[in-house]
Amino acid sequence: MIGGSNAGPSLSAGDIQLMHIGLSSLVRANTAGADLVAVGSLSNVIRGTLFAAPGVTDLNGGVFGISSAGSESDAVATLVLERLGLARADVTVKEFGLGRLAALLDGEVTAAMLDEPQRSEALAAGLAPIIDFLTERVPWLYTSLAVTRPYLETNRETVRSFLAATMDGNRLAVADAARGKAVLADALELGDAETIDICYDNFKTFTPENCEIDIAGAENIIAVVAPDMGAVPEDYIDTTLIDEMRRS
Repeated sequence: MIGGSNAGPSLSAGDIQLMHIGLSSLVRANTAGADLVAVGSLSNVIRGTLFAAPGVTDLNGGVFGISSAGSESDAVATLVLERLGLARADVTVKEFGLGRLAALLDGEVTAAMLDEPQRSEALAAGLAPIIDFLTERVPWLYTSLAVTRPYLETNRETVRSFLAATMDGNRLAVADAARGKAVLADALELGDAETIDICYDNFKTFTPENCEIDIAGAENIIAVVAPDMGAVPEDYIDTTLIDEMRRS
């Protein structure tokens, strides 16, 4: 399931109980009436890079491609435009899902944020990065493990077990590179050995092994997505399970 605007309704309705989504999606969902909370992290930095279509030097008046409304690429678009001295009103933000690289190469979009493996594919195709957030390691809760607060209250041990299994999986993937790469290749439908290696190195470098949440990443998201709400990270994250597991 794609995150973004789908996350809150799906979790709140009980269609799913846990979901990997960026914290900006969670903040937007709660603003719309959901009661979600992040209990762990799979990425504490922005893992994307901004690319422009061939020949593009100015994004003003162009089309900015995102994956889906309310997604991390949507929230980061605001951050990107601010860096470039632009506002969202200066561009047309359009959803392209996983088709952003193809849209860039075809000139259908002016610019777009790309994660791996499309980031490496864009570099190989000769596209020049405009802003490389991945290299900058900008704090951002890019992928969190989210649940509803009521579900966490009544199914605490289930969520704890899921977190523990996620941590075990992270450690196994690091300890057994061949197995980790095989899982990545299957999940991302990769066949090129070099791309698989890049994605695996990305996983090892930027995935917190024990799912720890970086508060600075939450603060940056709040500043972009909910700057005028007086919100604090604790409104959207709950680290008590990880804290308990660390002490045990």
